[in-house]
This record gives sequence, structure tokens and C-alpha cells, in this order.
Amino acid sequence: MVSVTRTVYGELPSGGGTVEKFQLQSDLLKVDIISWGCTITALEVKDRQGKASDVILGFAELEGYLENLPYFGSVIGRVANQIGKGTFKLDGKEYHLAINYGPNSLHGGLKGFDKVLWTPQVLSNGVQFSRISPAGEEGFPGELKVWVTYTLDGGELVVNYRAQASQTTPVSLTNHAYFNLAGQVRDLAPSLLL
Repeated sequence: MVSVTRTVYGELPSGGGTVEKFQLQSDLLKVDIISWGCTITALEVKDRQGKASDVILGFAELEGYLENLPYFGSVIGRVANQIGKGTFKLDGKEYHLAINYGPNSLHGGLKGFDKVLWTPQVLSNGVQFSRISPAGEEGFPGELKVWVTYTLDGGELVVNYRAQASQTTPVSLTNHAYFNLAGQVRDLAPSLLL
């Protein structure tokens, strides 16, 4: 049996909207996900002795996730990883992307999928987030509809990605969680991990 609870996590600056937290819990694990960047903020699992520990690195407050730090637990897109010099050719046309990592475009650019508020829908065993990336966002061609679904299935957290493009466009989605299997201490000063 999976329970899903929904609470307010925080408010975005300048009236940018409300960030919600969804907690999915089964007998074996508990996961917290916020609507800002579809970010996993906590994942509690039990060790061999049955003691639960949070094994996901992250922040205790929303403010930590609003800074441009190491993408802790967020969904990365439109394209995970780097696109050299922020340019690519597709169907004979050259596209120029936002540059945010040296001379390259990293993890979707200046305002990738980790830096937007997603629309949530509660499911019986999880939560589904969706958003529309408009044509031209960060320089990418075509409109892209994206759905990211987190569900609990027994002792597993299942993450499913789905995207539908209005035209040919690069897409490579992933989650950028960092794990500490010994358990997590909140709000340590993170090094710049990418």
C-alpha cells in the first residue's frame, strides 16, 4: 500500500508560484519530491538493521534549490550533459543554445527543466509532473510536452519519462540525484558537482 501526501513546500520569489511537496510512502521506503524541477529532496530507505536513513543529498529549504548549484535531485533537460559550443545542426539548420558552462550548453541551458515549476497530478501510487517547453526555449526547436512520473512499486522508486515534440528536436532527460548511502546531513556546503 502506498500513501501520497501533498503539502506546500515554499513560495517562489516575486510571485512566481507555490512549490508543492509530494511524499510517497510504502512499508519499505519514503520519497519526497517537489514541483520545482521535479526534484527528489529525500529518499529514506532501511538498512539491514531496519533503521531508515535519507540517502539523497539536498537542502532543507527551498532556497537551496533555487540557486544554480549542483542540480541536486532535479530532472535535467531538454538535454542532459553538454552540447559543445552550444550549437548543433538538425535537418540542415544550425541552432544556437544558451551558453552556461564555459563555451558549452549544459543540462538544458540557463533555465533548464530543473529551474521551472512543473504541474503535478497525484496518482494512487505516486505523482506525475508535466510541463510544456515552448518552441525556442533556450534555443531548442519545436514545442516539447514532457511528463515525469514517480511511483512506488514495492521497494522500488520507479521514474518514467515521456516526451512529445511538435518537430524533430534533441531530447535526453534524466534525474540528477546524488546519493550518500551512509545517510545524508542537510545543508553541507556542496562543492560544484555537475
